[in-house]
Amino acid sequence: MNRWFSAILGMPELRNRLLFTLGMLAVFRLGVRIPAPGVDRRALGQFIASNRDTMFGLYDMFSGGALEQFSVFVLGIMPYITASIIIQLLTVVLPPLERLSKEGQQGRGLITQYTRYATIAIALVQSLTIAVSLEQMKTGANADVVIEPGWDFRLLTMITMTAGSCFVMWIGEQISERGIGNGSSLIITAGIVSRLPAGVWSMGERISLGENTLLEATLLLGLIVGVVALIVWIERGQRRIPIQYAKRVVGRRVYGGQTTHLPLKVNTTGVIPPIFASSVLMLPATLASVWAGSAAAGAVKSAFEPGHWLYNYSYIGLIVFFAYFYTAMMFNPVDVAENLKKHGGYIPGIRPGKQTTEYIDRLLTRLTAAGALYLAGVCILPTLLITEYGVPFNFGGTGLLIVVGVSLDTVAQVEAQLLTRHYDGLQGPGGGGRSGGRRRMLLGGTQEAV
Repeated sequence: MNRWFSAILGMPELRNRLLFTLGMLAVFRLGVRIPAPGVDRRALGQFIASNRDTMFGLYDMFSGGALEQFSVFVLGIMPYITASIIIQLLTVVLPPLERLSKEGQQGRGLITQYTRYATIAIALVQSLTIAVSLEQMKTGANADVVIEPGWDFRLLTMITMTAGSCFVMWIGEQISERGIGNGSSLIITAGIVSRLPAGVWSMGERISLGENTLLEATLLLGLIVGVVALIVWIERGQRRIPIQYAKRVVGRRVYGGQTTHLPLKVNTTGVIPPIFASSVLMLPATLASVWAGSAAAGAVKSAFEPGHWLYNYSYIGLIVFFAYFYTAMMFNPVDVAENLKKHGGYIPGIRPGKQTTEYIDRLLTRLTAAGALYLAGVCILPTLLITEYGVPFNFGGTGLLIVVGVSLDTVAQVEAQLLTRHYDGLQGPGGGGRSGGRRRMLLGGTQEAV
């Protein structure tokens, strides 16, 4: 590990990328502490603390405590993620957007611009609903959360929160472009990790007050370690399809004939499905807040709060949907089969062309089903433990999955940068040394190359 850090410090480009990423995340965390005007933050904190198991607690977790602080970054990166979902779904449905996505860098740039415009529109709607919801919040002492309700407060909140959301979107894009890792995922991860000290402190208080025993805390810690181990095991799991390249004679030289493999990950989409599913499920409860007071709005809001059976089933269904949707976007078996055939590669026992496409598609469908069920199980199990058995699982499976998954992806990107400069990998001479690391990089890149 020391050699790994020494190697990072010895690469100016990688060192600068990491420092830039850490600097941008520090700016984000600093912005979470900048309060927006018009709200009694002490009363809001009491309300959030008493509603941790509702959509407010979930939103506060994703925003890294910005909602409880009523920060200018309350909306965080979620409007940008929601806009990305909408634009990518429309890209599949609308031919003009589909053509733009295939026009190279210029087309992708226009789609990115449309995503930004959609982010502003969504942020305006969400900030209005948050302002209306805050006006109706009351603490246990029947105290108002908003100091001076009315349209002045609503407009000020819309402007402040939308500007903050656009700035967070810019931070995410800068991290993705000039730093290490996916900016949006790292921002969410930073928000979740920032709640770790408060969670540990809360658990210590519960033990001291006798609400939980030391044995229960130990079992909870064991459960967390088990969930983390399962996430790491599945995220690094893959199905390797053997690939054989035919020999080609060019002049007096013989090319090809080597054997490699095409790696298919069990969870191809990473943490995208849970993040997108959580973002979509926030919309019904958020929109219901606009028409708060009616029986229908109250029913919708309660039905889409974490722990309700409709929320749980919808969450599972959306995770499965986004797992298949993003796998289809990221991996095209037809293109893979054509590229294999073009370069003289084939799967032993499978004829090139259509049969190769069907074989890869069949394997990918099964792997995606397993990956989707794993994602749904990890995300929904802690919610059931909280609602059914009262287990104080502060972060939930979604938070753990995001933190571990994003950490693994970021470390993998750092190691890939090191391998390009012929440094050793993370696992040492036994399996992650220089030769082993090069081999993993070569085989890991086969999927993209073919």
